[in-house]
Amino acid sequence: MAKERSMVTAAIIFRPGEPLLALFYDLMLVGFGSLFLGLCSQISFHLPGNPVPVTGQTLAILLVGTALGSVRGALAVALYLVEGALGFPVFAGGKSGMMVLLGPSGGYLLGFLPASFLAGWLAERGWDRKPWTTALAMTLAYVPIYLFGMLGLIPFVPLSKVFQVGVMPFLPGALLKIGLASALLPSAWKALQWLGFVHGSGGADLTDSGQKG
Repeated sequence: MAKERSMVTAAIIFRPGEPLLALFYDLMLVGFGSLFLGLCSQISFHLPGNPVPVTGQTLAILLVGTALGSVRGALAVALYLVEGALGFPVFAGGKSGMMVLLGPSGGYLLGFLPASFLAGWLAERGWDRKPWTTALAMTLAYVPIYLFGMLGLIPFVPLSKVFQVGVMPFLPGALLKIGLASALLPSAWKALQWLGFVHGSGGADLTDSGQKG
């Protein structure tokens, strides 16, 4: 039972118990997660002289990972990347194709995979229940995004300027997104608790009417 409590995310609460329905539910979540990422990617603009756009993708990554959990969140990101690589206009600015993944933004896009998994893994352990732990979880999830992003920028930016171009301009936006997530996610758990879907101060227990597995 202790293990079950530690693995609860918002998506698990409403997951059907019947195996086929549960599979359909999981596939639906992954599909909607990738759609949400694609929509948020269209919120984008370029800072002067920077080849990488500022987008709503990163906030979407954090929310999808924490809501769907580590595996479903990572699968939603993987589906999103495959859709973009195959030509669907889901990347920032409606772009698509392998050239985007091989371009200046490619490292950040690939970094979304470990970031979503990490955000979900931490959420499964209750880190999204309180504002300060949510902020810490979101900060940790940003690390692979920036690491992969800087590696992907090396062919396009002098090595001495990779951090200056690939991280520093995005820090104010990252702090804003972390702040939003830190306010939204614990509030969502409190709302679920108030509605009776979860109980306990940490919001980790499921009610008898919810999903048990």
